[in-house]
Amino acid sequence: MSDFHQTGPITTLHKLGTSDPEEMERKIGKFAGKRPVALILPSLVSEMDGQALDRILDALGSVGYLSKVVVTLGPATAGAFARVRNFFGRLPQDVRLIWNDGPRVSELYRRLEAAGLPAGPDGKGRSVWMALGYLLAEEEAEVIALHDCDIVTYDRDLLDRLVFPVSNPDMGYQFCKGFYARFSDRLHGRVTRLFVTPLIRALRKMAGDLPILTYLDAFRYPLAGEFCLTDDMAWGLRIPSDWGLEIGVLAEIYRNSAPTRVCQSELCDRYDHKHQALSDSPERGLFKMATDIAKALYRVVSGEGVILSPAFFGTLRGTYLHLAHAAAGQYQHEAHINGLAYDRHEELRHVETFTEAVTRAGKEFIARPDETSLIPSWRRVDAALPAFLADLKAAVEADNA
Repeated sequence: MSDFHQTGPITTLHKLGTSDPEEMERKIGKFAGKRPVALILPSLVSEMDGQALDRILDALGSVGYLSKVVVTLGPATAGAFARVRNFFGRLPQDVRLIWNDGPRVSELYRRLEAAGLPAGPDGKGRSVWMALGYLLAEEEAEVIALHDCDIVTYDRDLLDRLVFPVSNPDMGYQFCKGFYARFSDRLHGRVTRLFVTPLIRALRKMAGDLPILTYLDAFRYPLAGEFCLTDDMAWGLRIPSDWGLEIGVLAEIYRNSAPTRVCQSELCDRYDHKHQALSDSPERGLFKMATDIAKALYRVVSGEGVILSPAFFGTLRGTYLHLAHAAAGQYQHEAHINGLAYDRHEELRHVETFTEAVTRAGKEFIARPDETSLIPSWRRVDAALPAFLADLKAAVEADNA
């Protein structure tokens, strides 16, 4: 059972173990009568062979308040696309698949490139962005939720608790971010607890207590892949195409909404999904992820008027390292009191790699300070290419016919 302590500028909605899931779904169903709810599922073909997706679809099959499920697919051949369509066809809801590297959608990406509005390389960010565009083109869903397809511990309650704060008109939230504890026989969530949180706090020491850094530091799990937002917010959202997706989205929400309209909701008692390898290569694994996230944070700070120089990044490296070592000690004690395994050497090996990511990201930022991974908002695309959304809807419908 959780606490209900509130900190920071956003509201935290805890899971206290007292809610009735059936009653919550009944209420969401009532809200959905006036504000339809859609769910986006970013998916890879390989996830059909994993242990999580069957469990997720079994749970979603009994969720009555969803008006639409949009599966936005990673790289897939024509045969794989047909297999995925059949796999998700068991859902009773209206399901649409977006074949991102199919010929129709690929042509749309080429049109964006030609218009000077590139959507970036293939990846989760681009797939999510295109799914949002399809739902906006449909003009039906007013509440849009998203979660991954590799959640081993998935339960219907997770989606309910993500959707409820945004769908409930009395609460008035425009955006809800999920959070949870990630552990099995040991603590997980290494990038969040050993990298993102210490780096944000190091930036707060270096750049001053900027409101946006205070806001980011208030999120219990800033890298959570689950969020829910209104269609109005989706129109103005610029989504990063790289591993900076989650941090970039939070920064965009900050710039487009008031903190009082933003919340985080505890989705479950324990959460587990696939784990990324650390990797010694800066182009792969958690090293690559940390570098992209750090650059996203540097762009946030720079956008607030802070001058980022080589000297700044040199001091930031040391400040981060000090805070990350302190965090590793805290989590060692957390593991001990809960009887969990803890490999301090392995944890500090991650800190060392993340420290190199801090430096690498700084050098890349200095070399290309105006570089951005942000995909243009749908509002801008619609202004530049008025027929684009209608063509996107037609392409998706043709692929699903």
